[in-house]
Amino acid sequence: MLGVLRRKAASGASSASVYGKSLYKLKPAVPTPRPCSAAAEEIIHYTRGFGGARTFCHLPFAGRMKTLMPKREVVGILQQDVNMQIWSRSFSSSTEGDIVEAVVPFMGESISDGTLATFLKKPGDRVEVDEPIAQVETDKVTIDVNSPEAGVIQKFIAKEGDTVEPGTKVAIISRSGEGATHVAPSDEKASEKAPPPPPTPAEEKKEKPAPKVETTPVVEKAKGSSVLLPNPQLQNPSCPLKKGKEELRKRVATRLKDSQNTFALLTTFNEVDMTNLMKLRSEYKDAFFEKHGVKLGLMSGFVKAAISALERQPIVNAVIDGDDIIYRDYVDISIAVGTPKGLVVPVLRNAERMNFAEVEKEINTLAKKANDGTISIDEMAGGTFTISNGGVYGSLLSTPIINPPQSAILGMHSIVNRPMVVGGEIVPRPMMYIALTYDHRLIDGREAVFFLRRIKDVVEDPRRLLLDV
Repeated sequence: MLGVLRRKAASGASSASVYGKSLYKLKPAVPTPRPCSAAAEEIIHYTRGFGGARTFCHLPFAGRMKTLMPKREVVGILQQDVNMQIWSRSFSSSTEGDIVEAVVPFMGESISDGTLATFLKKPGDRVEVDEPIAQVETDKVTIDVNSPEAGVIQKFIAKEGDTVEPGTKVAIISRSGEGATHVAPSDEKASEKAPPPPPTPAEEKKEKPAPKVETTPVVEKAKGSSVLLPNPQLQNPSCPLKKGKEELRKRVATRLKDSQNTFALLTTFNEVDMTNLMKLRSEYKDAFFEKHGVKLGLMSGFVKAAISALERQPIVNAVIDGDDIIYRDYVDISIAVGTPKGLVVPVLRNAERMNFAEVEKEINTLAKKANDGTISIDEMAGGTFTISNGGVYGSLLSTPIINPPQSAILGMHSIVNRPMVVGGEIVPRPMMYIALTYDHRLIDGREAVFFLRRIKDVVEDPRRLLLDV
């Protein structure tokens, strides 16, 4: 979950934001006097567990004041405070007696809905607790809808292909197994497959000449055409073959178009001399691999350079939320990864605390999960800035599109030897174009140019990271 320091854009007053319907509310069990003016209650939003809550808030307690604390620490105090109660909304509807309802779970803060792709079970099947019964496709991953209780599926409420939101009812499950229909589907199939009764002799005489009349046109068509198939493209090669668009691709297209329609997109460019970073990699790659067990790549250098630039230009790490501007005091870097199903963006959590080896290990782990299809929605939610490396596909120059709800994205490209003037002489240098697409509603051109210039300075001279200059 995102941790934020929220500031009112106009008045400077603090405010709170509520994302989605799945909230964790913290309310005093007994009214207590507050030592300062504040709202009647504070709403803290986080996913499952307390480890991921990092939002900054202004939350007074009985007998003490905690101001501008990370929510990770606030929640730790709440667990020890006897005057606080925690309420959680589970991802199954309220149950009465024998019947429970399986619903679509929370799918991440940036995902509002998905498409019910397929059912893994049938009415009448027995399921255990947390056993998947259906799958929902989003623009990022495929999410399982699990059974909240052990029992027998009575019926499905939703249909395959329906657009569903978190909390949408999918199936009705009976704990005891009563009311489940086992026989009806099989009877229908049996009746469809049952052979017709044998015809009477009179009917046989009437039906005998029919095949001769029907086969004559087929033979004539076969003489005039070498292939008889219903496929229009085989009969007419100029006819295009239509193929249904995959649900994942549909949702990716929708989100990218929404990004263009919502943000005031602007892209600025620069070029980077990769000589020193490539030399550093060449000199230490063997020692690096021997100690850390992972190869030293160029991506970790750009991640560290982006972190340095984000710390110097915090507005690039911020985001607009209604009338508010949210400033983050941490850096979660999203790395764009191309997979057979489409583009996904796993997140490096707290990247500002990582060294080169930790960055490389985390990137390799997340990329492997993304390609295997085992990456979870939590591993892709909450990024504050994205890096996309189109250079691995040979892209020389591009204008990347922002990944909502972020405010900027860095595009890397292929390394090409070009003639450059160095010390008054023309020499070949490995050069890379870099691009920064940003939301001009929030980020001015001055900050964007300074941000990109900082990345250029750090990549061209990595010693700046060591000296913090």
